[in-house]
Amino acid sequence: MRRFRRAIVAVLALALVAGAIYAIVAVLQRSETLVTERCFAVVGSENHELATDQTANASLISAISVRRGLPPRAASIALATAMQESRLRNINYGDDAGPDSRGLFQQRPSQGWGTEEQVMDPIYASNAFFDGLVKVPGYEAMEITQAAQAVQRSAFPRAYAQHEGMARAFASALTGHSTSSLNCELRMPEAAVDPAVVVDELTTAFGPQAATVQGRSVQLEIGGTQAWAVAHWAVANAKTLSITQVDLAGQTWNREKRDGWQPSAAPTEAVIITVSAPAT
Repeated sequence: MRRFRRAIVAVLALALVAGAIYAIVAVLQRSETLVTERCFAVVGSENHELATDQTANASLISAISVRRGLPPRAASIALATAMQESRLRNINYGDDAGPDSRGLFQQRPSQGWGTEEQVMDPIYASNAFFDGLVKVPGYEAMEITQAAQAVQRSAFPRAYAQHEGMARAFASALTGHSTSSLNCELRMPEAAVDPAVVVDELTTAFGPQAATVQGRSVQLEIGGTQAWAVAHWAVANAKTLSITQVDLAGQTWNREKRDGWQPSAAPTEAVIITVSAPAT
């Protein structure tokens, strides 16, 4: 009888432990689902918010401007334009004013911007916009509405101005001219990504990179504005690339902690991007 009672007690104890574990897991899972995924760029007293997909597109546009050696103002103009034209989303439809408009910048094949397939390619579309922008004399000193209109020839040229604050904040962060200023609040990754994929995406955005893969991390021995452009790009693309941590210049962005950039022992002249490990 005593053995039987001990067995019952053991079974009940195991059930209680299992129940507690289940409850903890359920709470953690629920807490993850309650996280509102979004990104912020802070410059001075200004704090601007975008959805994660918009931020990823903004990071690509800005990276291409960096790759071309353009000033941050070029990225600001491009981001304000894309926000007005497509809400910074790569849409495959136009409107009554431009029924054949497509892509991030709503470029029209009928107006010589390229084929539909080309303007739906964010890299092609961004380069096409910058190709037009650099032909505008003195665009760096123009109001965003003037510069954007000179390229786009929109029916609503003043509309670009409403996005200037957002564009300036995100462009400053994503071109590396504002440090530790872009933060994304994200749920934890559901799948792992090979670090080599991060290198491939970096190369697509910025051009060839001297990147070293060590375990689950990608390390780039770069500094200055280029380093912060890459670091902020990594945060902006953390959702799709399962990036969990970015380290640079004594600062760390940690996806799990969701507290933005914080002081750390990160190396001064290296960007370290860490991706989620496979489930065991």
